[in-house]
Amino acid sequence: MTATSAAPGRHRQLFVPAPLGAEPVIRAVPRPAPPQDPPIYRDLMRAWADRGRTLPGRHDPEWVRLSAPPVRPGQFSASVDPLGDMR
Repeated sequence: MTATSAAPGRHRQLFVPAPLGAEPVIRAVPRPAPPQDPPIYRDLMRAWADRGRTLPGRHDPEWVRLSAPPVRPGQFSASVDPLGDMR
């Protein structure tokens, strides 16, 4: 077998089929834990939350209200047809 080289910093993957009749092997790859925020940012977010400010990644009811599409009165209700022409 001859060794092959890849570009520096790149990994080469080699796929080899399993022998006939062999059971497939499924391996769970552990996911790395998300990085923790430094303490100064945790303290800042806690102070903002205590003052009722908006925080990244958290539900913001005011933003939901402001970004909702406008609804005209009677748009979604069963109202009487004012012109009577069934538009």
